[in-house]
Amino acid sequence: MSNQGSVSRLTSVDIRARKGGAPIVSLTAYSANIAAIADNHVDFLLVGDSVGMVVHGFESTLPVSLEMMIMHGAAVVRGTRRALVVVDLPFGSYEESPQIAFRSAARIMRETGCGAVKLEGGRHMAETIRYLVERGIPVMGHVGLTPQSVNTLGGFRAQGRTEDQWNTIEADAKAVSDAGAFAIVLEAMAEPLAARLTKAVPVPTIGIGASSACDGQILVMDDMLGITARVPKFVKQFGQIGQAIDRAIADYAESVRNRSFPAPEHTYGMKLKS
Repeated sequence: MSNQGSVSRLTSVDIRARKGGAPIVSLTAYSANIAAIADNHVDFLLVGDSVGMVVHGFESTLPVSLEMMIMHGAAVVRGTRRALVVVDLPFGSYEESPQIAFRSAARIMRETGCGAVKLEGGRHMAETIRYLVERGIPVMGHVGLTPQSVNTLGGFRAQGRTEDQWNTIEADAKAVSDAGAFAIVLEAMAEPLAARLTKAVPVPTIGIGASSACDGQILVMDDMLGITARVPKFVKQFGQIGQAIDRAIADYAESVRNRSFPAPEHTYGMKLKS
């Protein structure tokens, strides 16, 4: 699938300029075919480390490797022409130092052709974000529920449930923005807090389970399509693709068992003589 053509691909600068404007539309994507379909409708596609849970069957995002992100990121870039493609830095590939983060991010951008990377964390990651941005790597931030910190957070729990936590989360968002992130994902937080953060930072906020108060929204593609068996409470399923796949496979299996597959017009070579 080629990404050549006259269509201009959106950049991190374009997304940054959408602050307070038309809502930003985004989804996750992990494969070229699905990315090509979504490309007609979204502003950016995130190759999230959620691929570990959605595609590879892991219990969390922690086992995802840099090589896996590069493989899926390159596929999504090949399948798209218009949308900005953002690739997650996986757990263990950036936390140790800004220099290691740069090597990981540079490798992702070089080997996938993506337009930006995303990393999780607030104030403690500000130095790393600044280091990357100053060296030509656009960075999307991520605060609130940060899945890579699931073990220290005590599970996949909504953040900022009480107002006494809000100042800490706001300080994280401001630090990420001040460090040069062009947008910030806000995950799993109450609408008043998401609205407060959206007003507090000069870059777009992208909500996932953070209400419509944000500048844009993102969902995990498979959750939204109704493919995954269990989805977070905040997800609205806009399709029931899982059920359609189940029916199609059941019909196929029945046709094989009844020896009605393949149909004669779909066979190769000569028909058997009766």
